[in-house]
This record gives sequence, structure tokens and C-alpha cells, in this order.
Amino acid sequence: MTEPKRLPAHLRRIAHVFVDETMQDSPLAQRVRHRLAGTTHGDIPWTVVPPDSERVTFSRGDAQALYLKEYKGRFLRFCPGTRAYHCCAYRIIHIGENCPMACSYCILQAYFQDRVLKIWANQDDLFSQLDEGFGADPAARFRVGTGEFTDSLALEHLTGYSRDLISFLGDHPNVVLELKSKVVDLSWMDAATRTDRVLPAWSLNAPFINEHEEFGVSTLEERLAAARTCAQAGFRVCLHFDPVIHYPGWREGYARTIDMIFDYVRPEQIAYMSLGSFRCMPQLTPIIADNFPDTTYIYNEFVPGLDGKARLLRPLRVEQFSFMVDRLRGHGMDRQLYFCMESSEVWNQVFGYEPKDFGGLAKHLMKQAFGEG
Repeated sequence: MTEPKRLPAHLRRIAHVFVDETMQDSPLAQRVRHRLAGTTHGDIPWTVVPPDSERVTFSRGDAQALYLKEYKGRFLRFCPGTRAYHCCAYRIIHIGENCPMACSYCILQAYFQDRVLKIWANQDDLFSQLDEGFGADPAARFRVGTGEFTDSLALEHLTGYSRDLISFLGDHPNVVLELKSKVVDLSWMDAATRTDRVLPAWSLNAPFINEHEEFGVSTLEERLAAARTCAQAGFRVCLHFDPVIHYPGWREGYARTIDMIFDYVRPEQIAYMSLGSFRCMPQLTPIIADNFPDTTYIYNEFVPGLDGKARLLRPLRVEQFSFMVDRLRGHGMDRQLYFCMESSEVWNQVFGYEPKDFGGLAKHLMKQAFGEG
């Protein structure tokens, strides 16, 4: 008899599955049930609930629940940026909410203060809305991603959601999909008929932050090895330093990660790379302090930003950004680099130019995404 397989480490805390009664026969629900059946988690409880049930709560130590839900909202959204700073203006394909990993700095802690991982199981509605949005004007181009309210690949082992999206978008050559993650799952790769329309992406940080502030995630080496695999298969990758955190030894830490990148991929294999300093809504700080009592970077020198979020003092941000940009430029990076939610003053201080000098950040990144940069 074949021994049941173990789930990836970041999914092993799932101890219950809820499914809306309208979704229990959906392809996604059937797939999750089938994939769980062959694992050591095959016997976890599976509860059918009424749609829009507010009774789906879960509290069992540090365990988590997976909720396969019928979603009634808009699947295609704008990035929740602010006019106070330069936003990359990508579009969000909303596939679910919450994350099975635990990163001390994650803003999702302020949004979803429960242990329920929600995935929208009504994929026919999703694809119908996307088809309407992307097909209305074939000349219009879209740079989209799924990693805003969840991790793009964290639940891929069970749901195959990214693989489904990639297959669907094969009929929409005017769309580039970015898959942003902190784990490694490349099971979607063979669904891509065009390697130039999918951007596998990973968040990076200094080794100290990866080891002490990110839990249940893949190592930096594992993420970069996955990026190399994708690059060798013809995909261009995206890398994101967000948040950049100010901590003792940050220079050595970020220098090590930057140098490590180019042991795995070449600059021309990177579509773009973002840098964003740690920033947070005021209500997030006490949540971090409560959930991660050993975390100390939240006590750095912060001031209220124009968007109401606490931001590291500008001279400290500029110091970190300048150090990182100089080192990245030394490896041959330049116009692939951009800041996430920063002011024109910071752009000019660090890069010597601002987004309006190259037609705006949104247009610039659209060109980079479509390989025209």
C-alpha cells in the first residue's frame, strides 16, 4: 500500500475544511478533497456550510482552517495604492484572503485576524468577469497579480488555482500575470503556453529577516533556485525587497542577498525588482508586538506618512535605498528597479530621476512586464 504523502510544511497546520453548500460539487472543491485524500491530512473534518455563513470561525491552538467559499464581489480590482506616493498601478485578481505563513511584518494581520484561509471556489464567475474585463478591448493591456490579499502560490498544492488562471489567460495575450510568493511551487509551469505572459515572482529579504521574521516560508536559496529554474525555462522573473527593514547589520544582510541573486539569475532575466521600506497602519504595530514579542524593528524611528501609515524617517530610508541601489547597479541592474509607494523626493535622491521622467511608473512597468523595457 502506498504511504500517504505529507503536505508541504506551510500547509500542515490546516486542520479543518469548510465549503459552501453551493460549492461542494465545484471542480475546485473536488480537487482539494482529492488532493487531501492522498496525504496524511486526508481525514481532517470537512464541513458543508450555508453560503455567506458568518459562522465559519476556527480556534484550535495555532491550527488553521481552509474555507472554499462562493464569492459575490468583484474579482478584478485596482491596487489599493494612494495618490500621495508613486504606485505601480497593477490590477489585482482577487482569488482569496489570508495566508498560511506567518511573517511578522505582514499587513494581512490587520485585515484578517482569524485562522481561516479563504479561497473563492466559484471559478466560473471569476473567469466570466475576467473574460469581460480583458476581452472588452483587445488593444488594452493588463499587468495583473494574485498576491495582494493572499500569497499567489501558498495554496497551489491543494487548489491548482494559478495553473487554472494561466490556462485561462492563454486566450488573452493582452494580459501578463505575476505570481508573487514566499514559497516554492512550480506545478503551474507546464500550463503556460507563452513564457512571456507569466512572471513568477518572489519576495526577498536579508537572511536575518528571513530567519527571524518569516515563518513557514521557503529559504532565500530555495526561492532563488526556483527563480533560476523559471528563468532557464524561458520565463522572466520578478523579485521584491518589500519590506526593507532597518535592523543592526542591515548593510551586510542586504548586501549578501543582493550578491546571492546573481549567483542564480542574470539581470536580463529579471523583468523588474521593487524596493519598499517597512510601513504600516498604526493599528498594525500592537498586533505585531502581540504576535511576535521578540520583534524589535517596530520601535525604530517612524513618522506619519502622507497616507497615514508609519514610515521610517526619510534620511534612514534614503540611506538604505541608496546602499541597495548602488549594489544592484554594480550587478548590472538599473531601469528594472523601482520603489513601491515612495515620493518624488526619494526617487530623485536615490535614482537621480522620478517616474514622470520616463512616462510614469505604471506605463514603465507595463513595458517591462511585456518585455519592451
